[in-house]
Amino acid sequence: PGHQLRGDNTKEPNGPGSSTMKARVTSGTSGVATGVAEYILNLDISLKLKTELENRGYVVHMTRSTHDVNISNKERAEYANSVNADIAVRIHANGAGPSVRGAETLAPSANNPYVSHLSNASTSLSRHILNAYCAATGFVNRGVKTNDTMTGINWSSVPVTILELGFMSNASEDRAMQDAIMQNNMVQGIANGIDAYFGL
Repeated sequence: PGHQLRGDNTKEPNGPGSSTMKARVTSGTSGVATGVAEYILNLDISLKLKTELENRGYVVHMTRSTHDVNISNKERAEYANSVNADIAVRIHANGAGPSVRGAETLAPSANNPYVSHLSNASTSLSRHILNAYCAATGFVNRGVKTNDTMTGINWSSVPVTILELGFMSNASEDRAMQDAIMQNNMVQGIANGIDAYFGL
């Protein structure tokens, strides 16, 4: 679950051996219509996803299960590495102009200076999750984007994706993501995508 109760602007390296420094974890966005903070939405969906995945037979390790923590993006990646995860799924929500809508995923590019070897598997994971998520929710599919500046990707040693659930800056999408039925659809879609990635 992305973000936390309070951001931490203390710096950490962008990737192993990097001299580029980034904030440990930013504060995230919030719903333009609902006022719900992104960190709350992220955890709500992630806890429901944990239950659904466990019901499907997965073992799930959470980087956080409460809001009042201070866990950097680097530390989240390192945690996934430490538990020998098969995949790392980072749950976030987007913010932009009020008319922008849809879901997207982020994966490292083939030219990523730290984890280029994870690009193919991460892109496959990203595509499977995004396609199933959009099929379940009806959200616009904005595609898989490559990003080589995300600390939580660059410190990973396992296939990793960032799912941007939707735009909290879009009033209708913000409200939809707080609807109980839609949240169930969101969770089912993510879980279906994970199943598809593993060929289940």
